[in-house]
Amino acid sequence: MTPEAMALLHAQCFDAHPRPWSAAEFADVLSLGAWQVSVPGGFALGRVAGGEAELITLAVVPERRRQGLALRLLTAFDARALADRAEEAFLEVSEANAPARALYLRAGWALVGRRYGYYGRGAQRVDALVMRRSY
Repeated sequence: MTPEAMALLHAQCFDAHPRPWSAAEFADVLSLGAWQVSVPGGFALGRVAGGEAELITLAVVPERRRQGLALRLLTAFDARALADRAEEAFLEVSEANAPARALYLRAGWALVGRRYGYYGRGAQRVDALVMRRSY
């Protein structure tokens, strides 16, 4: 999936928390060693450094949700992270995103922290929950 396609899909999935990324932002993070896994209607962006994987973002277009795509993407993310010798993985998820939080818990992630006011601008700030899983 190209950075342009990733940006278009991401914009369909997020509006404020987190805000959608631009094609240039996707291109930049990919140029710095991040990788993607994708299925029609969704993708996950990740990277591994020092034995730690980071799930940077996961997006599934609204009309394809609740069809198992996010779990398929998480499985592909895990496989790639393990191939890159990750021993554990981390992510941040908006506290306001209950469906994503439930997905990550079902997939074996555990809550390990909070980043206060991580998403948003001005008074419209939302905490990020930090989640972790071991491999």
